Amino acid sequence: MKLVKTQDAVGQVLCHDITQIIKDVKKGPVFRKGHIVTEEDIPVLLSVGKDHLYIWENNENMLHENEAAEILYELCRNEFMEPTPVKEGKIELVATVDGLLKIDRRKLKAVNHLGEMMIASRHGDFPVKKGDHIAGTRIIPLVIEKEKMKRAKEAAAGGSIFRILPFVHKKVAVLTTGNEVYYGRIEDKFTGVILEKLAEYDTEIIARDICSDDPTGITETIRKDMELGADMVLCTGGMSVDPDDKTPLAIRNAASEVISYGSPVLPGAMFMLAYKKRKDGPDIPIVGLPGCVMYARRTVFDLILPRLLAEDPVSAAELGDLGEGGLCLNCEICTFPNCGFGKGK
Repeated sequence: MKLVKTQDAVGQVLCHDITQIIKDVKKGPVFRKGHIVTEEDIPVLLSVGKDHLYIWENNENMLHENEAAEILYELCRNEFMEPTPVKEGKIELVATVDGLLKIDRRKLKAVNHLGEMMIASRHGDFPVKKGDHIAGTRIIPLVIEKEKMKRAKEAAAGGSIFRILPFVHKKVAVLTTGNEVYYGRIEDKFTGVILEKLAEYDTEIIARDICSDDPTGITETIRKDMELGADMVLCTGGMSVDPDDKTPLAIRNAASEVISYGSPVLPGAMFMLAYKKRKDGPDIPIVGLPGCVMYARRTVFDLILPRLLAEDPVSAAELGDLGEGGLCLNCEICTFPNCGFGKGK
């Protein structure tokens, strides 16, 4: 680039967009990169505060911001996403399906730590809808050394920074436990809450069962539901450490692997996650939902359910990482997921 006085730029080629901002009216380019400056343009350029302009000078060792943005986009892009047109040196990625956003956080940090470039995104492990903007890329200066962009490629080598796992249609069994419900002493209010949450996704309820606190009966019912074709079994009630609460034992007996009984999330400390292995297809999650899921607007279940529906296996370490950001503040007006709940990483 070469810096010249605006009055001396007639006939020269702009190497960047010139943005005009009018409060509450518009923010956008009044002249685009590549525009050849004319006499008539001078008053307009001065009116937007451009007393000097950068005009383009070819340099084989440098890249323009638009070219650099294309490179950053290539590091980010993956299936189920598409780019916006490059604008003011920025390209954004847009989801083409409903699904779960996954981020290679190590690569994202490595690129952003290089300086003079940036990739900003939504938080990973949360749902996105078709049409959502998931990330934006650009360099900070108007031009950048080719060598620096080479280092960005090296930092993100071995696969894209972002993935979207499409949600999968799931057959779900809901199992309510507890003598108080089984013997009709109280009405089951828990199942309705679960069905409302499942209705936000592509799910099909194939079984709704009620069991007493007998762990053998609960285990048998879980097994029966899986034999019927359930891709996920959600157990409600009986998840505390009280002597009469036997649901965790029943889940252990029905599962092949217990990921965790307990989570560093409030509401949701007594949450349980286990899996039943199967030969064909993904393992079947068996979930123990504590009572807080029935009365609290948002709990650990809201953080884990999207991952289960995208067939994204949850590890004990990942559950353990939820502690920072795992305290729901129970705001009077709930804005989840546009808040800090579950976003401690």
